[in-house]
Amino acid sequence: MFDPALLRTFLAVAETKNFTRAAAQLGLSQPTVSQQIRRLEEAAGRWLVVRDTRAVRLTDNGDAMAGFARTILAAHASAESYFTGSAMSGRLRFGAADDLAMTQLPRILRHFRQGHPQLNLELTVNQSGPLYRRLKAGALDLIFIKMHPGQNEGKLVRTDSMVWVGLEKTTIEPGQPVPLIAYQDPSLSRQLAIDALEDAGRTWRITCSTREVNGVLAAVRAGLGVAVFPRSLIPSDLVMLSNRLELPTLGGVDFTLLANPLTAAGPVEALSSAIMDRSLA
Repeated sequence: MFDPALLRTFLAVAETKNFTRAAAQLGLSQPTVSQQIRRLEEAAGRWLVVRDTRAVRLTDNGDAMAGFARTILAAHASAESYFTGSAMSGRLRFGAADDLAMTQLPRILRHFRQGHPQLNLELTVNQSGPLYRRLKAGALDLIFIKMHPGQNEGKLVRTDSMVWVGLEKTTIEPGQPVPLIAYQDPSLSRQLAIDALEDAGRTWRITCSTREVNGVLAAVRAGLGVAVFPRSLIPSDLVMLSNRLELPTLGGVDFTLLANPLTAAGPVEALSSAIMDRSLA
C-alpha cells in the first residue's frame, strides 16, 4: 500500500522538519519531495504534515505514520538483504569520537542496523586518540575520528574548520590568560588550542579538563571559559568566538574513517559507505 520511496522521503521530512533540508539529504529537488509527501497523504487518506511559512510539523496521523514507516522500511531492508543473499552476520566493533556522535551519526547507525539485522554492531564512544590506539591494537574494526588535515590515512568523510566557542556574553580582559576548557591530554583540539595560543603569544590557563564532550559543554555553558569545536558541531545555544576576543586562528580538521585491515571487509565497507553516502549535518 505504501511505496518505500515515499516512506523514506516522509521520514527525512519528519527528522529534519524542513522540506529543503530533506531534499538535500535525499539528493532530490524540493518540489519532488513535496510531491512525494502529497502522494503518501493521498495513499493514507490523511493529512500527515502541516506546513506554513515558518515551520513544518507532523500531525497526529503523521506521528503514527513515522512509526509505521520505520517498521515497514526495516522489514523491507531485511527482506531485501535476505533474498539478495547479501545479509551479513557476525560482529562489527565500531568506534566514534564523542563529539561526532552530535552529528547525524546516530541516525545513520540506526538505519544501518535496520538494513543489517544479523550483524552485531558494537559501539565504543571515546576521544579520537584512544580510539586510534585501540584500532591499531586490533580491539576495533572501524573508527570514525578527527585527524589533522592531510595525513592521507583512511577515508576522508569531510573537512571542517576548528573554531573557538563560548557563551554570547564571554569576555576576556586585556592581558588576562585565556580560560581554556579542554579534553584531557592527549587531545587534538586541546593541542590545537594550546599551540595556537602560544604561537600568538597569548597566556592561557585550563579552567576545566574533562574526558567527554558533555563535560566540555557543561563547563562552557557554566561560563568557565572557551573551548575548541569543529565549526559544524557548535550547539545552538553557543556561539563562535573566533572573530572576537583576538583569539588566534586554529586551522582545520579531517573527519576520517579508519579500518582494521585484518577485519572482514564486507561489514566494514558497508558501514563506511553508509557514513560516506549520508549527510552528517
